[in-house]
Amino acid sequence: MTDQRSDALPMFSGFDIDLFKSGTHYHIYNKLGSHIIERDGVKGTNFAVWAPNAQHVSVVGNFNGWNRDSHPLEPRTDHSGIWEGFLPNIGRGEYYKYFIRSNDGYEVEKGDPYAFHWETPPHTASVVWDLDFQWTDSQWLENRKSVPPLSKPISIYEMHIGSWRRVHEEEGRFLTYRELAATLPGYCTYMGFTHVEFMPIMEHPFYGSWGYQLTGYFAPSSRFGTPQDFMFLIDALHNAGIGVILDWVPSHFPTDEHGLGYFDGTHLYEHADPRKGFHPDWKSFIFNYGRNEVKAFLISNAIYWLDKFHIDALRVDAVASMLYLDYSRNEGEWIPNQYGGRENLEALDFLREFNNAVHTNFPDVMTIAEESTAWPGVTSPTTSGGLGFDMKWMMGWMHDTLSYFQKEPIYRSHHQGQLAFSTHYAFTEKFTLPLSHDEVVYGKNSMVNKMPGDHWKQFANLRLLYGYMYGHPGAKLLFMGAEFAQRHEWQHDFSLDWNENHDPLHNGIQKLLKDLNELYQSQPALYEKNFSQEGFEWIDNQDGVNSVMSWIRKGKNEEDDLIFVGNFTPVVRTNYRIGVAKPGYYQEIFNTDNLKYGGSDMLHSDEQESYPIPKHSKNHSIPLVLPPLAIVVLKYVRAFDWL
Repeated sequence: MTDQRSDALPMFSGFDIDLFKSGTHYHIYNKLGSHIIERDGVKGTNFAVWAPNAQHVSVVGNFNGWNRDSHPLEPRTDHSGIWEGFLPNIGRGEYYKYFIRSNDGYEVEKGDPYAFHWETPPHTASVVWDLDFQWTDSQWLENRKSVPPLSKPISIYEMHIGSWRRVHEEEGRFLTYRELAATLPGYCTYMGFTHVEFMPIMEHPFYGSWGYQLTGYFAPSSRFGTPQDFMFLIDALHNAGIGVILDWVPSHFPTDEHGLGYFDGTHLYEHADPRKGFHPDWKSFIFNYGRNEVKAFLISNAIYWLDKFHIDALRVDAVASMLYLDYSRNEGEWIPNQYGGRENLEALDFLREFNNAVHTNFPDVMTIAEESTAWPGVTSPTTSGGLGFDMKWMMGWMHDTLSYFQKEPIYRSHHQGQLAFSTHYAFTEKFTLPLSHDEVVYGKNSMVNKMPGDHWKQFANLRLLYGYMYGHPGAKLLFMGAEFAQRHEWQHDFSLDWNENHDPLHNGIQKLLKDLNELYQSQPALYEKNFSQEGFEWIDNQDGVNSVMSWIRKGKNEEDDLIFVGNFTPVVRTNYRIGVAKPGYYQEIFNTDNLKYGGSDMLHSDEQESYPIPKHSKNHSIPLVLPPLAIVVLKYVRAFDWL
């Protein structure tokens, strides 16, 4: 794999061109696009765009009245397809596009694929900009290198910037990046989240796409401020000890005329054949991963966010749609690969190359796959045939768990296996447990409204769900609003219903999440072996009659082990025995039924003594009172005095 960092001057060497043509120029953003420079004592902007099928390319903008003949670019003579030119006295803040006339006469005005800044939608021009910023997060970056990321607690707060909070006094406008910097780091720190994950912030024309239909791959959305404003937000999060994850979308892009589609009168970035180049679900184009220059565009874009914005992880959207040629297609609507199969071999090569490039340039950065199928080896090394991701969303856990919890407790005894099934494959990959934005839209109900029963039972079920989630192996991800049990589904046009947090039950959920995050970070058994079979042991997952499940989470040291016992019905279970290996005293360190969370306060305040009564293949057991719809967590504290 080639990995060459070019200097910041947008001058192409022969080596640059060779790398670009081979698809391995991972810093091509330093060359293509618009760059403010000084040449021969004159300040101006250098423009460069890849348009190999163009007959004529010019820069049009507010500085020349959008005149298509005023500022033509020249094609390079090295057959790279790159057009370039220096425009004197053009500087920061100028709006521009590329006017392209193709060899077959097609004419169009395109935004700059490599622009660092864009005009605020619905306007569609690119903006000449720089990336100058004084970072203050050097300590964070140094600390990031010191410990492998998967060896630490990972609790992710997923959020949509445009609807987290809004300014009601000003017609519900968005918070800016800098306004977010004043509030978001403190909130994440207070709640105990280790990372915040932003749904795509790259420029996108349609706000209702939530950022998943991108046109400005190299530009933070100007709806919320400038690139420097976004850097300020990241800097503030890092200085508060919060990592930043970006959703990244290399799977498809919109058909808007000013975007990447049919860029130079040919299908430059996308496949020409709609059976490979058009996505039927999202009505968008699919990247041509077999074209080297497209690979350079995408992989350099990933590197760009890590390099210029200090991003800590990339969560890659819709990986399943990339892996399968027949994804969401009927027979006859897709083209098999060269071996007659349904696997997209070009996309596989691209994903492996992407992960290799990221981990070579930034070995302390994570990549996370949203992959919803049973594709093997998503988090296995590329050297052994895997895709090379650090983690994968555990979609099966999410679907099975929510399906189970939506059932009335009286029926749960027949579905005990549904809840336990995830542990059969929990260690085949390194998983993140997602309760994401997709689960609280389009009529699926908010998290609390998914729960059955009356008002109190809904909240008790939600507390139970979160307790189960934090006791289950894997990293954690929760979408905004779920941490205080927002009643309404998520609506991207409105702020979260923060006023609900004044209600004791809603506030109790928030306190529960805060304490669960604290438990997660303070107990090594919950993260030291998070992705290893050695870190988990069932005590009993077969008691469907009582709908009770119990298990052990294990750390490197035996004294750190935790026992989780979950009662998935509203019936109190008295004298319920749990088998333990060590005789002595056990302390309840967490209980989702605590009054401060809105529970019935059925707690074990005293140390629980084990008895030499065999249970669950153990020689000793503890009698417990299991509160309704709750999880209790126990920890061994000391041996009997006479031992």
